[in-house]
Amino acid sequence: MNRATIYNQQDLLEGTLHLFWQKGFHATSLKELEEALDMRPSSIYEAFGSKDGLFQEALDYYARKAMVELDRTLDANSSPLLGLAAYLRLLGGLRDEELPSRACILVKGLLELGEREQSALHKFERMLAGLETHFTNCFTESQRLGGLDKQLDPVRFGRRLQAKVMGLRAFLCPG
Repeated sequence: MNRATIYNQQDLLEGTLHLFWQKGFHATSLKELEEALDMRPSSIYEAFGSKDGLFQEALDYYARKAMVELDRTLDANSSPLLGLAAYLRLLGGLRDEELPSRACILVKGLLELGEREQSALHKFERMLAGLETHFTNCFTESQRLGGLDKQLDPVRFGRRLQAKVMGLRAFLCPG
């Protein structure tokens, strides 16, 4: 049995995410991953295939957590617009949280990764597109419920909110 199955997968991904978020993909060495995860290189490769595979698993974990948080916030409010407002207020609280890096991991990854990491770049793009679609759906639902003028373009609003959220996440994180 490999160590990834012995350890709690969530703990492994949390530690991996923290390290990649703090240092970046390229600056994180295999030795640092070994120490952070208490795993040998062979166990890391057996469980995840490669450093890139481990990185992508950590990104999937991050995306799932982020969407659960967004959905929980939206569901706790009586309308999609109130839910989005509550979500933005939560982002304002990031300043008080201890995060691995000032930059959002998505922004940091998009700036760091290059041609060799196309798979991870595509994953980042899909994650951002999914978030934008979520926002767009909230605006569309708000129009359906009468809370947003039907003349307004929910896709444009979704894109704008996505850009604002990315800016907030970069600006509000502690340095």
